[in-house]
Amino acid sequence: MTTSSSPTAQREWTLNWDRIQPSLLEVRRSMQTLRTSPLKVMRVGQLDSDILDNELITILKEQLWSALSLFKPTLKEAFEPELLMLINLVLFKFSVYDTSASYGAQLQNLKYRNEWRHQGPLESIAKDAPLTRAQKIVYGIVSVGGHYVWHRLNRYVTEKGWSELEESDMRNKVYRLLQAGEKYWRALSLVNFLVFLYSGKYRTLLDRCLRMRLVYAKKSINRQVSFEFLNRQMVWHAFTVSREG
Repeated sequence: MTTSSSPTAQREWTLNWDRIQPSLLEVRRSMQTLRTSPLKVMRVGQLDSDILDNELITILKEQLWSALSLFKPTLKEAFEPELLMLINLVLFKFSVYDTSASYGAQLQNLKYRNEWRHQGPLESIAKDAPLTRAQKIVYGIVSVGGHYVWHRLNRYVTEKGWSELEESDMRNKVYRLLQAGEKYWRALSLVNFLVFLYSGKYRTLLDRCLRMRLVYAKKSINRQVSFEFLNRQMVWHAFTVSREG
């Protein structure tokens, strides 16, 4: 009886499924036009995460420069852009690439999500779409590699004195092109920041281009500030001061 009724039940399920497809299609189309409450993330938390990231880089730089001063002081002057790139690369690998959140963002209960998957009514759904590997790689290339290339190129141009050459010289044209590019980038960054203050989305221009949005890692806790990193830094600072004394 069971084996004979199983094909019949399966055919009934198939017929019912085919019959309700037009209704399901209408429901899907109506959901695309639904207006849902927008996801709001505190702007101050996003800005604080950037400040914390910069503070962490500053602390690591100071420790590295202090160590190099005891070993070979000239190494810092010769390879400062490369050393900064190494610090940024390590931080990027163990933060954004591995966890989709920088250390400052983690302290503010924030993480990146793929905003390409959250269009229209899907903006406020509970499950956040993770970043793709391509987004992470492009983010690392631009933020780490781009910063290094720009720093090294400006340093080389300044040392060679391209700004003091004649305007007809190609090197002077390259210098003026770099200066114009920097001005346009700063202007676009300012516009993006004003839009961020209005909408609360995409703190940086790179985030907007890659559609990487900071959202709450734990939605039940809107803002969570951890003092663990601060406590460790205070203990480390007290330890180093006592040793110097």
